[in-house]
Amino acid sequence: MSDPLPDHEPAPVEAPLDDLSGPITVNRVVRAAPGMVRLAALSWWHLTEWTARTTIDSGRDLVAALASGARPSEAVREATADLRRIGRQAMGTDDGEALRPQPSGVTTEQLHARGAELLYRSADVWYSSDIHPAYERILDELAPDEARILRFLATEGPQPSVDVRTGRPFGIGSELVASGLSMIGLRSGVRDLARANAYQNNLFRLGLIWFSREEVDPVRYQVVEVQPDVAEAIKRAGRLPRVVRRSIHLTPFGEDFCRTCLPIDEAAFWRGPEPAR
Repeated sequence: MSDPLPDHEPAPVEAPLDDLSGPITVNRVVRAAPGMVRLAALSWWHLTEWTARTTIDSGRDLVAALASGARPSEAVREATADLRRIGRQAMGTDDGEALRPQPSGVTTEQLHARGAELLYRSADVWYSSDIHPAYERILDELAPDEARILRFLATEGPQPSVDVRTGRPFGIGSELVASGLSMIGLRSGVRDLARANAYQNNLFRLGLIWFSREEVDPVRYQVVEVQPDVAEAIKRAGRLPRVVRRSIHLTPFGEDFCRTCLPIDEAAFWRGPEPAR
């Protein structure tokens, strides 16, 4: 006689949790949750235990260093360095050479000798130099458009510029919308007009120009304030915008640089450099 049929179908056999070949189902995730929680708790406990042990060891080292007569500042500095090193080891980034600043190759004695040489030259009545040693380096850091801006400021003098700020009662809480807006890029004839402000920032970095709070002739600001970029900044400033008038001019260092390095004379500028013989 054949076996009787079962009252219900047998329940499907779940694959073991370590068998990842089958599809990931909700039942498998639910059954794995307790194990995942235990794993997270165990990892947290090991991390806490490691942190406490490291802190205690560093504290003991600090107390031992203080007891041996070391200076408190030096002992704290060494303990902090140990904690940083251990933290890098825990994160797997213990690369001391990569994190440590690389030496420049110049020693203190060499720098001292160069400084002494400068003082010696300054005391030598027979030594004279009309060229600042930084001029050659500055020329390497200038864009062609920046040279045009310098020549324009050298021939035309200080130029008007404006800052646009939001309007607030008594100026309290006023925010800057745009700064250093001028017609220097347009009037100097730069090729990339969109980078005029970036050019001016680089010239300021090199110490060649200065953004002054002083105003120039008030009539000259009327043309600047109707330029499209200024009008757009005034629109973004909202209700009751405030326009602050300033100026941009060469520094004394920039004036000497232009006299030394640039053909300020109009005829010399258009004639160009003398051909090599």
